Amino acid sequence: MSNPVIKISVHNYGEMTAELYPDKAPATVANFLSLAKEGFYEGLIFHRVIKGFMIQGGGMDEEFEEKRCKSIKGEFAANGFPQNDVKHVRGVLSMARTSAPNSASSQFFIMHQNAPHLDKQYAAFGKLTDGFDVLDKIADVFTTSRGWYDDVPADSVIIDKVEVISE
Repeated sequence: MSNPVIKISVHNYGEMTAELYPDKAPATVANFLSLAKEGFYEGLIFHRVIKGFMIQGGGMDEEFEEKRCKSIKGEFAANGFPQNDVKHVRGVLSMARTSAPNSASSQFFIMHQNAPHLDKQYAAFGKLTDGFDVLDKIADVFTTSRGWYDDVPADSVIIDKVEVISE
């Protein structure tokens, strides 16, 4: 059985394709696929971009209004989920969360470069197979501060769509 494949289309930047790992983070993958199929991510932005680290999105619109959905259990080793041994290397998709281990919902990040300090601390659930050039273009945007947030792109980086290619 093959892993699910998704495509993230980013306005004026291009597309990134990724395979997801349901064997490593089953509830996380199911949640992400469900949100993608219902169009949840359309029009949301990558609201946090740190070159050399990661790009984060999937929870804010261009007006910086948060779009919420239910939280899921954090599927990572430090939260009692040892089967998730995915390393946070370039291109890996992982769930964003607060300091509470079970606070992940829709926000995700894509590693721009390796960050081993995140291993076993966040629910990694997939990896880019294509579109690293798009990841690099997004990582290169000029960022500023906005309200409580630092590292916000000065010009919105908008997710047009997250499409499920195969399940």
